[in-house]
Amino acid sequence: MASIASPQVLPILLLVASNLFMTLAWYGHLKFTDKPLWLVVIASWGIAFVEYCLAVPANRIGYAVYSAAELKTIQEVITLTVFVAFSIVYLKESFTWNHAIGFALIAAGAAFIFRGPIGAGH
Repeated sequence: MASIASPQVLPILLLVASNLFMTLAWYGHLKFTDKPLWLVVIASWGIAFVEYCLAVPANRIGYAVYSAAELKTIQEVITLTVFVAFSIVYLKESFTWNHAIGFALIAAGAAFIFRGPIGAGH
């Protein structure tokens, strides 16, 4: 079993943390529509800085064991997972069957990234 600090696990944990900050930066201000846009842009930029401080090392460390396509796919699946939780818990939005089916199709596409070349034989 890989340890938390391994290049297989640590990038995933860093990407989860990164996506928490990214989602907050991109969508957190939607509850503050009474604030000036310039103010939420600056606040969001500050939050996004933390996101970058986590995402860049995640990709640098992860690239030792994952391809760039695999890292991007991991990031996108994490992004959707974090976003679903955020939109339900923070924004109080409903999660519909259309959302579930659409995200499941994205997840199915992600599975192909990790499958390996089609027709290569295993």
